[in-house]
Amino acid sequence: ARVREATYKELYRVFTGHSNVIGEIYSTLIHDWRTENIELRKFSTPIAPRNLGNDVPDQAVNALLSACTKNASIFQEYFKLKARICKLGKISRYHIYAPHRSDRKRYRYQDAKTMVLEAYRGFSPHMGELAARVFDEQHIDAPARPGKLSGAYCYSVAPGLTPYIMLNYTGEARDIATLAHELGHAIHGMMAGHHSIFTFHSTLPLAETASVFGERILSDALMAQERNTAVKQGLLLSQLDDIYATVLRQAYFVQFENTAHELIGRGGTAQDLTAAYLANLRQQFGKAVTVPDEFQWEWMTIPHIFASPFYCYAYSFGNLLVLALYRMYKEQGQSFVPKYLDLLAAGGSKSPAAILSTVGVDMNSEAFWQSGFDTIREMVQELDRTMD
Repeated sequence: ARVREATYKELYRVFTGHSNVIGEIYSTLIHDWRTENIELRKFSTPIAPRNLGNDVPDQAVNALLSACTKNASIFQEYFKLKARICKLGKISRYHIYAPHRSDRKRYRYQDAKTMVLEAYRGFSPHMGELAARVFDEQHIDAPARPGKLSGAYCYSVAPGLTPYIMLNYTGEARDIATLAHELGHAIHGMMAGHHSIFTFHSTLPLAETASVFGERILSDALMAQERNTAVKQGLLLSQLDDIYATVLRQAYFVQFENTAHELIGRGGTAQDLTAAYLANLRQQFGKAVTVPDEFQWEWMTIPHIFASPFYCYAYSFGNLLVLALYRMYKEQGQSFVPKYLDLLAAGGSKSPAAILSTVGVDMNSEAFWQSGFDTIREMVQELDRTMD
């Protein structure tokens, strides 16, 4: 805990020293964005050009962001539980990603392969066959070794070519989830392989659909067979940490950007932005998490808001979408599977709205996004039950 706190303080000490320059850079970028998109191109709002690029209606993005703001309390409750499990007292923003201290089960790569393939086959034999093809053609580079890039990715090169996957497998449960995730991307690319090279890649808002859905399939399988409470807690904590980072955190970045563009448009300063960001964080965490003053500088460390304004809601969109779709699967059972396969097979050949309509989804409906948060709430409740 002391190392985490010291690391954050040192990071923000450096950014504080450059805050005037970085603030001026960001203000200039906002003015530039506004000049082109609001004044010249006559978009109604600063976020509208990004929505057009993503082929997503403004109404859908507004519904998504509204649902995220209304459900911040779910993660506030989660962080209270995590503080108890990790024996942190009242949790501070320094420690929201603190690792779980309990038992960490290790898995052999062959066992991980078997678990992932069985999970995919249990959902859809066809998806299981496609996942197996990636292994059979030796298109996965799994071992961690010196000099290898960190992280993981999948590259669907062209229609008709089995995608390639790179990951760093170390035997943790998280690595099995990563394997399921990247295979989901590969399956998505192969399902859409009948389209041209211009339309087989999915659009950005749907790019994480198959990968995160694959993680959910695997997670259910792992949780069903696990009897060790500490391991179950670790699995849930890992999932909820990831969901927080990819759903709520990203949505609040975009909420801050909306505020920043409004402030700068009225002549606001970097100091105004910093105060707005700290207020944004404290509203997000409520009374559950203490937010030290130095986190007011965090916005300066987020590259997306400088290089790709309003990009970050795509993470919230993609991940919350999957949680809502998975809820539909649990309610509808096997009748949902063919509709989901059709969704993947569409690739990027239609707009996201048209593709999602095939499974009965109205992305403009806040109730749909709320169903994703209902799934998250159930995961938090399950974590709470492990503490009994």
